[in-house]
Amino acid sequence: MRPWRDGPGDRRSYHHGNLKEALIEAARRFIAERGVGGFTLVDAARLVGVTPAALYRHFRGREALLEEVAGRGFADLAERLARALSARGTPLERFTRMGEAYLAFAEEEPGYYAAIFETRGLAANVPDTEIAERPSPFDLLVDALQSTFPEGFGGVAPRFIALEVWALSHGLATLAASGHLPRGPGVPDKYELLRAGVLALVHGAASDRSRV
Repeated sequence: MRPWRDGPGDRRSYHHGNLKEALIEAARRFIAERGVGGFTLVDAARLVGVTPAALYRHFRGREALLEEVAGRGFADLAERLARALSARGTPLERFTRMGEAYLAFAEEEPGYYAAIFETRGLAANVPDTEIAERPSPFDLLVDALQSTFPEGFGGVAPRFIALEVWALSHGLATLAASGHLPRGPGVPDKYELLRAGVLALVHGAASDRSRV
C-alpha cells in the first residue's frame, strides 16, 4: 500500500517500512493547513494509523519531527535557488530568477516554508543532528549576491543588499499567502513587484558605488 498522501482528515494505510516518510508527510501537510503549532504527535500518529509510541522509533519528539520537515524544506529551497542562479542570463537576471524561485517555493510548499522559519531555534532541543549548522535562506542570498556581483557595491555591504532583497521576497510571499497583497486590473503581481524591487535595490547600490 502507498504512504499517506492526502490532507489531514483522510487517514490512509502505509507500508510499515515507510512510517518515517509518512510521518514527515503528515507533519508537512498539518503545518501547511494549521501552522507549526496546529498539531501534536498524537495527531500525526492517529493520521497514519499507529500508536504515539511507534513515532519514537524515528523521532525523539515533536521538535525532532519539525526539524526534519524544516531540513527537507530547506534542501528543496536551496536546490531551487541554486538551479535558478545557474541558469543563463546576466547577473541581475539570474539573481532576480532566484527571487522568483523563492516566491514559487513559498506558494507551492507552504508547509515546508513555514517549517523553515518557525522552527529555527528548536535545533538546540534536538541532539545528535547537524540541523543547528544549517544556513538560513538569508545566507544563501548573501552567497548568491556575492557570486553574481563579485565587483561588489562600493561602500554598500552585500549583506545589506541581501537583507533588503530577502525582506522584499519574504514580505511579498507572506502577503500573498495571507491574501493581503492587492490584486486586480493594472495591479502588478508578486513576481512583477519582486522584479521591480530587486532592480531598484541593485541599481541603487550600483549608483552609490559609482559615486564612491
